[in-house]
Amino acid sequence: MKSIVLLGSTGSIGVNTLLVAQRYNIKIEALVAGRSIKLLNQQIRQFKPKYVAIANKSDRAKVNHPHVFSGEDGILELLERTQSPTVVNALVGYTGLAPTLKAIELGRRVALANKESLVVAGEFIDISKIVPIDSEHFGLWYLMGERPFSKLYVTASGGAFRDWDIADMQKATFSQALKHPNWSMGNKITIDSATMTNKLFELLEAKWLFDTSNIDAMIEKKSIIHALAEFKDGSTTAHFAGVDMKLPIAFALRGKVEEEILPPVDLLKMGSIEFLQITAERYPIWEIKEHILNNPHLGVVINAVNEEAIKKFEKDEITFFGMGKMVLDAYRKFDDAKATNIQEIIEIDKEVRQYVK
Repeated sequence: MKSIVLLGSTGSIGVNTLLVAQRYNIKIEALVAGRSIKLLNQQIRQFKPKYVAIANKSDRAKVNHPHVFSGEDGILELLERTQSPTVVNALVGYTGLAPTLKAIELGRRVALANKESLVVAGEFIDISKIVPIDSEHFGLWYLMGERPFSKLYVTASGGAFRDWDIADMQKATFSQALKHPNWSMGNKITIDSATMTNKLFELLEAKWLFDTSNIDAMIEKKSIIHALAEFKDGSTTAHFAGVDMKLPIAFALRGKVEEEILPPVDLLKMGSIEFLQITAERYPIWEIKEHILNNPHLGVVINAVNEEAIKKFEKDEITFFGMGKMVLDAYRKFDDAKATNIQEIIEIDKEVRQYVK
């Protein structure tokens, strides 16, 4: 029987991964969760993992399992004790980097939903061990095959404020930014969607995954077209699929899928499709898109300042556009930062966070 280790089991990717695992009789060797202990206990009862890890040691007594690890070191120890050939990394943020590196070091295949691993340290990650769980990168992989391409595109929903007047966005609150028009996701990725940071991250991921800087993004409000590939023969193909992560997860866990995972897109019901340009006026971070694709080692800087900016926005210490200003300021301040190994990545990350705090 196939088995997996699942990091981030209580988030939307984690929950969908468990549904796919259940469908295909894939055993769950270990579960890693953050603070949603009640849901974790339900998952423990249903999937009976051998090991469990949580974010905080103080929550240990609430977890109904004899083998509970805690904190970042606990996740790494759990990985060392497990045997499953595939690790699904659906952790959110910089916390996901160390487990990605550890899993690869242990010879595991990583089904990767954690954007920050490649954004921060793509240069030091063995891409041959990575299978992306992400509708956009899955869409690109699905389209490309072996044909020579000239350009790749991913699409963006536009986030919570895509239809707002820019003047009103100055006063936008954290709770308003969480009202995503198409998806139900965690706080960080929803804020990143509103600022377009998640799309910048996806371009960086695609750079490492497909070895190209010739990639762009545009807004497609219905979130039905996830990716497009433009080929050297002049043709362009698009990947249409419903708003559901089970399809890329199923491919990541099984390698191939020959039965219906999602209902096909009803083209007549869908109606017209429109593509819109992403502008730096509405999404200030887009100002550095070309520069970051040509200098991907600066991903560590953007990620560190972005995580700190979101915390400040949540506490009402800065405005919505203040996040973009903070990111661009730190990006210019640390434009000469270039790590030559993982230890230097960790040092740059700390230095950037200290600067913005």
